[in-house]
Amino acid sequence: MKTLKVTAQPREARGSANVGRLRREGLLPAVVYGSGRPNRNLQLNLHAFGQALRGHAGENLLMDLEIQGETTLKVLLKEVQHHPVSGRMTHVDFNEVSMTEKIRVELPLRLVGEPVGVTQMGGILEHLIRQVAVECLPADMVEHVDVDVSSLTIGQSLTVADVKLDPARYTILTPAGVAVATVAAPRVEEEPVVAEAAVGEAAEGEPEVLREKKEEGEEGEEGEAKEGKKGEVKEGKKAEGKKPEAKKEEGKKPEAKKEEGKKPEAKKEEGRKSK
Repeated sequence: MKTLKVTAQPREARGSANVGRLRREGLLPAVVYGSGRPNRNLQLNLHAFGQALRGHAGENLLMDLEIQGETTLKVLLKEVQHHPVSGRMTHVDFNEVSMTEKIRVELPLRLVGEPVGVTQMGGILEHLIRQVAVECLPADMVEHVDVDVSSLTIGQSLTVADVKLDPARYTILTPAGVAVATVAAPRVEEEPVVAEAAVGEAAEGEPEVLREKKEEGEEGEEGEAKEGKKGEVKEGKKAEGKKPEAKKEEGKKPEAKKEEGKKPEAKKEEGRKSK
């Protein structure tokens, strides 16, 4: 791996307000985590650091970090933080490394070639894991590991055991049985077509059945409606005819009053007897 060279300055400013001021001035806050040393706060030129990272896909990069007025450190780029909206770099973390001690890193996996199962059988290539964990010296780090998938047919897979790395320099830590890539069978979409045809046949037969039911139902409903109306009319007429009888009974009350008026004649007969 090619080593990048980055220049930095010691950073005295701390706190969100001071760090925000540095970002507005075009500077990038950074921290170096040392093995057995205190952490170092640094600041880098944002534009120059961005230019140095151009053309490098991964973040596992080995760098010569030259601190102004001090010594040069061998560091590994650990993490680059970005603004959630603008995507601008906001902070960088470095790990100081020794070129004689092995480190644990994750190397990206890149699939190369076109599988036979895709080009000739219509299958679908699925990339299952994107990186593999290894242990190696800093100088043996690579930006990515190529995995050839051109021989895969439908149903076949490549695992971590198929990843070609020199065992003398790399110790693979990811389990060997983990699948890296596979070719899946093409998806068949015949059932929806059959279902649509069945729905179409049902739609053509429904209007006739509904019409027959309507014709039978209409006759029955019309007959019941006529009978119901006749019954309502007869009951209505009977109920209306009873009202005059009630009035006649009320008219009999004056006759009763006339009978009450005969009482004085009885009194006159009584008077005659007394005479």
